Amino acid sequence: MTPIFPGFLLNILSAIAVLMTAALTVSAQTPKASPSPTPGNDSQTEKILIRRVRLPITVTDKKGSFVPGLTKEDFIVLEDKVPQAIETFSDDMSQTTPLYVAVLIDTSASTAGKLKFQQESAMNFIHTVVRPRKDRVLVGTFDDEVKLRQDFTDKIDLLDRAVFAIKQTGTHTSLFDAVWQFCDEKMRSAPGRRVLVLVTDGGDTYSRANQRDAIDIAQRTETTVFTISTKAGFLSTVPGVEAGTVANAGDRVLQNLAEETGGISFFTGDMISLERSFTKISKELRAQYLVTYNPINKNYDGSFRKIDVRLAERKGDLKVRTKRGYKALSDAP
Repeated sequence: MTPIFPGFLLNILSAIAVLMTAALTVSAQTPKASPSPTPGNDSQTEKILIRRVRLPITVTDKKGSFVPGLTKEDFIVLEDKVPQAIETFSDDMSQTTPLYVAVLIDTSASTAGKLKFQQESAMNFIHTVVRPRKDRVLVGTFDDEVKLRQDFTDKIDLLDRAVFAIKQTGTHTSLFDAVWQFCDEKMRSAPGRRVLVLVTDGGDTYSRANQRDAIDIAQRTETTVFTISTKAGFLSTVPGVEAGTVANAGDRVLQNLAEETGGISFFTGDMISLERSFTKISKELRAQYLVTYNPINKNYDGSFRKIDVRLAERKGDLKVRTKRGYKALSDAP
């Protein structure tokens, strides 16, 4: 057997030693991956839901005039009769908080003879209430279908084009579906005060949602609903539709939608009184107070939470108006 040359063996051993040293060096420099959190692992982050309720509050005197100058200490907020700590308070929303307004126009068969009036009403409202370069408006319609005609914008020309591009009316009235869809898809994520205006002659004949559904979604998305009925005072051109009556079932629907969400209803049939309604809404939106609180009850079980806002001291028969409550669900904003 030929003996292995000692120098050759020494070179092999030296090479092996260099490779092992390099491997150890790489291993030492490579950071170890942190173990993935598992249930019960202390490194797992617990998510805590924090849901603050925002309340636009209107205060009026016995003549219906808006009352300015109140402070945080003047208000008491109760949820299910339990006092809540007010976290933030603003009395100057006209300067600090933009408006996001959804104007929804009824284009069902009963509006066939008054579509132009409703279009003019919608644009007059937009011109009266909306501040250019600050507020945003979208336009939608509802009949057999609910349609977005123009998404949120501050450009009056786009809104005007969208409103007057409406040429045809449908057959049925999907009023509750319209409120549900626009509150859920648009108002929920709007980064300002949320207002929905319904221009309609009232009544719902086609929705899958019902009145309670519409009120619930508006309350949960903190949307104030104003309803403008265009029925009173008209001579209807649609057979079987009675005009000029107020306080029927359709009118009560509009009243409930507004009152439960902190808004107000207007029943009118001519442009002069309609413009007065617009002016009143505009003044109210500028005169509101905004209160937020973090509910003491953190159990979001779908139950209805009743809200009651009072003044700490009786101040000459003042009236306080805000939404009447909300359904406690975790998907609310």
